[in-house]
This record gives sequence, C-alpha cells and structure tokens, in this order.
Amino acid sequence: MKKGIENLKFPLKGKYIAMLAPSFVVEFSYASIISRLKKLGFDKVVELTFGAKMINREYYKKLKNSKGLVIASPCPGIVEIIKAKIPKYKKYLARIDSPMVATAKICKRFYPDHKTVFISPCHYKKIEAEKSKDVDFVIDYKQLNKLFVKFKIPKYSKRIYFDKFYNDYTKIYPLSGGLGKTAHLKGTIKKEEILVMDGIANVLKFLKNPEPKIRFLDVLFCIGGCIGGPCVSSKLSIEARKKKVLKYLEDSKKEDIPEPRKGLIEKAKGIKFSS
Repeated sequence: MKKGIENLKFPLKGKYIAMLAPSFVVEFSYASIISRLKKLGFDKVVELTFGAKMINREYYKKLKNSKGLVIASPCPGIVEIIKAKIPKYKKYLARIDSPMVATAKICKRFYPDHKTVFISPCHYKKIEAEKSKDVDFVIDYKQLNKLFVKFKIPKYSKRIYFDKFYNDYTKIYPLSGGLGKTAHLKGTIKKEEILVMDGIANVLKFLKNPEPKIRFLDVLFCIGGCIGGPCVSSKLSIEARKKKVLKYLEDSKKEDIPEPRKGLIEKAKGIKFSS
C-alpha cells in the first residue's frame, strides 16, 4: 500500500501534518496526543472537525435539492461494501468528500509544502486514501500506539492546542448519527425521512427491503460508529466511548483557544467538496 505506514520513516524529517478524527479521544488523551505526535516529528496537528463542517454544508444542499434516496458516504466501509455487494445502490451514494479528504484539501491550501497523514480508527480509510491525491498517508490507532512505545513517547500534561481549523459541534461526527445531528437539516428534510443506522449487517438488511419513506440514510459501517472501529483497542463499552466523545465536546467549549473556534468558512472558499 503506497500510503501506508511502511512508507514513512520515524521520527519524521520534513513537513508533515497529522489529521486527527475526533474518535481519537476513545484511544488517546487530549491534549497529550498533540504533544506526542509532535515528538514523532509532525510539524502540525489538526482535527477533522472543520472539514466535517464543510461537508455538512454539501449534505444540506444535496438534501434540499434531492427528491430521491441519498446514502451518506463519509464512511468508506459503507461505500466499498455497497459497491461490491449491492451495486444497484451505488448511484444513491452521496458524491461528497469525507471529513478526512475535505480536511486534507484545506490543509493542502494552507500548508502546500506539507504531507498529510490521517490518524485512523479503521482500515477502510487506507483504501479511501489510495484514491485521494490530497491524503498522502494513513496510520491507524494500533500502529500509532506501537510507535509511541517504540520511541518511548510518554503522555504529557502540558496544554497544547491544535494548529488550525477549529470547530466544536462536529466533534460528535464519529458517533452514529453524528452527521445528521450536526448538518442543520431542519427545513430540508422531514425527521421521519431520515434513518440513522450503524453496523454493516444492519445496513445491508435494510437495503434488501428499504422503507420507501426514507430519503436519507445516515449510516456507518461499525457498531456505534467510528468509535467502534477495528483499530480501536479501548476496552470500554460503546456507550462509555460515546460518553468520552460527548465529554470532549463539552470540555472543548470551555477552552480558551488562540483563534476563532467555529472554523471560518472563508478559509475553504473555492475548494470543491463534492462532485
């Protein structure tokens, strides 16, 4: 795999950006993870939350102008399985970037000399990255933990902030239903027309006999969403992991961060997040 960890040499030399999904809090401590990544050689560390905000705007437009079924596509596991097992539904997949790809595009604008590295809770993101010119590498959580052990990088208590692109409310994106809850869809689609579902077996079962009234499938491959990803080694229950994400959201609102916390839309003006 061209974009796998085997093609990176640590500690990193050069300009690299680590892109963290908010699911990281079920595996790593905030804000210690930022310091630890910088000890590995990352020049910048950002979170995917602003990228998620930008794709939410695309879903809002898509659902406002669509009459038929729309299947959410931020999860590459969902995308790949639908294409492989029930290709007749391929046409309903939203042609909208995932937060990973959207964030990588924004990073490439602001840091054109840097390589982007996504820190991932699952394997499917590696497949998605291979198809993206903006995501240069992917490291999963298990691989990252091994790097911290190998280079003896401890946890840190010193407060350190993400480098750019702050946004609070989309920190719940890795939870089942996180997209629909944060996309401000009121007025674009009726509540009863949205179905939130996690677990690929459940999704496939539904698509074999779908309810005609459903217009938006807000679906994720893993039970619980990305917090249940196969590269998450946490022993916590899905419910306990969910509580950690929600606490992270609430705590973040109290932070005195160094720049506007809502991720200014102007920063992404002109970047295409859908096709």
